[in-house]
Amino acid sequence: MQNGIMINLRRVVLPVFVAVFFTACAAVGPSYQRPAIETPEDWRVEYSQTESFANVRWWAQFGDPKLNELIETALRENLDIQAAAARVDQFIGALQTTRSQFFPQISYNAEAGRHRATERGLVTVPPGSDPYYALYHGALGASWQIDLFGRIRRQSEAAQAQVFASEQGRKGVILSVVTSVAASYIGLRALDRQLEIARESAENYGDTLRIFELRYLGGVVSQVELSQAQSQYQLALAAIPLIEQQIVAQENLISILLGRNPGPIPRGSSIDELVAPTVPPDLPSTLLEQRPDIVQAEQNLMTTNANIGVAKSLYYPTITLTGLLGSASTAFGNFLTGPASTWSVFAGIMGPVFTFGAIEGQVKSAEASQREAIAFYRATILNAFRETNDALIGAVKKREEAEAKAKRVAALQDYARLSRLKYDNGYAGYIEVLFSENELFAAELTAVLAKAERYTELVNVYKATGGGWVDEAGQFTPNPRLKAEDWAIDNYQPDR
Repeated sequence: MQNGIMINLRRVVLPVFVAVFFTACAAVGPSYQRPAIETPEDWRVEYSQTESFANVRWWAQFGDPKLNELIETALRENLDIQAAAARVDQFIGALQTTRSQFFPQISYNAEAGRHRATERGLVTVPPGSDPYYALYHGALGASWQIDLFGRIRRQSEAAQAQVFASEQGRKGVILSVVTSVAASYIGLRALDRQLEIARESAENYGDTLRIFELRYLGGVVSQVELSQAQSQYQLALAAIPLIEQQIVAQENLISILLGRNPGPIPRGSSIDELVAPTVPPDLPSTLLEQRPDIVQAEQNLMTTNANIGVAKSLYYPTITLTGLLGSASTAFGNFLTGPASTWSVFAGIMGPVFTFGAIEGQVKSAEASQREAIAFYRATILNAFRETNDALIGAVKKREEAEAKAKRVAALQDYARLSRLKYDNGYAGYIEVLFSENELFAAELTAVLAKAERYTELVNVYKATGGGWVDEAGQFTPNPRLKAEDWAIDNYQPDR
């Protein structure tokens, strides 16, 4: 019997393996080639520094331990990061399912049943025989779809690219969370300083109002001057509730980034005590290749490229080897004996003849998806260059703006002091004092905002350029249970 099995196996299986050998499992469809991209030779702004901080924890340069703690907490507990890690595992699971088709699928089945044979059918039970009988059956089966034309190979390439794209999506979420926490904290400390200015101004204006009320009662100042002092005091008071509302909203925003319910946020250094991070100098355009959105767009392009091969493989036949080895008997006692054994082995081939454009439509759709992905990839790169240029020039111009507004505050402080001195000595009316102090109040608020915007633009530089710091930050995050790089085609080892 064994010799018979081997002869039949040779007749069925060997021709298939010969065909596989001579075709060498060539994969249909185009192999991926990165599109040519025109990159600018330099940026629209230059820096004189010689040391780059693009690959370090740049947020530590602000010199605020509380900010460092907030970012590390967000990296550990942010829900978007946790969801992104889970998405990576989802795509790895899909890749594992796709790659399982490279290997034989082995299964088993077992049955035990009680039956009654018909006495009125074409095949009847002999007279006097018992129509009732038991049947026991058990078998091991194996099925293997030979990837003769590379369909499974292309499917695996597409699934692997989706895994790497999802990993880059996770890094993009990390980049967004870190920069959002930093920018939001800077905004919070700016609001805190604005609130201090408003309260200090309201207190000073309140002291002035009380003096004017006494002078008015004594007939020293007129109703006009008293009304001016009251207006100035109310102006400062009106600013306080708005700033307090903005502070609570900013704290709630940071709380959500930390993965917590809305609540108060601990403070560290004031906005004036923060140290501006160094702008990465001499940035090569190739640095943007590290941006997660660019890498993700390219991986999605690889997916669409592989899907063309998957679609084209539908034109070719599918070859399947199937085998079954088991036992079947009406008596459990001789169920596993030699005479009860059964086996079968066969090869099947199936392919299209006339599909009336069904496969052609899938190929055209896949090719169109690839063209769309190429356009999106190029657009992502162009947008990256725009964002980086905007952030670099913004860092320079916001610094110049903040310095100019700080100098304006100093000039207005002198103006307000001298105007008050002239008024006290009878050389000017109170309207000049009112104008100078209101100008100073508004200038102090905008100067704080300009400083915060300067720091935010520095944050945007690191956000726009990406860099190795994203991997550094990723060490603090919940990682996918499986590593994407372990599932590269060259590293893949199936479960045994």
